[in-house]
Amino acid sequence: MKLYHSSSSPFVRKVMVAAHELGLVTRIELVPSAAHPVNRDTALVAANPLGKVPALVADDGVVLYDSRVICEYLDREGGGALFPAAGALRWQVLRDQALGDGVLDAAVLARYEAAVRPEPYRWQAWSDGQGAKITSCLAVIESEADRYGERVDIGTITIGCALGYLDFRFADLGWRDAHPHAAAWFARLSARPSMRATAPPAAAPTPSVTSGPSASTAAR
Repeated sequence: MKLYHSSSSPFVRKVMVAAHELGLVTRIELVPSAAHPVNRDTALVAANPLGKVPALVADDGVVLYDSRVICEYLDREGGGALFPAAGALRWQVLRDQALGDGVLDAAVLARYEAAVRPEPYRWQAWSDGQGAKITSCLAVIESEADRYGERVDIGTITIGCALGYLDFRFADLGWRDAHPHAAAWFARLSARPSMRATAPPAAAPTPSVTSGPSASTAAR
């Protein structure tokens, strides 16, 4: 298998954590890709017309995207249980995955607004709106973190990658201060070998996204 890859992408990290947990990482060849919302990587676009990572080329040549589809494919390929087959737990896990993906979608959009869009065209209300999404999702994660327990599934993996991305790109958000239960759970998850092996490289973070009309420095 080949994975179009960027070490800074939280969606790629999600796939790689799953691959580590499933014992499949040695079967995956990483193909470095320069995913960008404007300057599109032609080699990546040839595999994924959206020009986004991750994209997985399976052994039979079929190309899969996005991270949700790839992770489910890997789970089937590795005979894992990251996706419960049925029952109430399945819907909870899938909902948790959607919650984590929602944090990531908002954070990546805020990152693009600050790091890609030329400064004269930046829209503060847009950045504030993305910050508000992150804030409301963090409140839900805080309220539910104690029930995550020792679960390792696509829901908790995605939420963990979302919190890790906030640390990576928005360190001054200081999300732990108001979310001690989420912070304690994340510390336990982060100790897993799969999370340590996939930690993003050190990089200068984007100033914090925050919500509200006074957030004059959000995502700048």
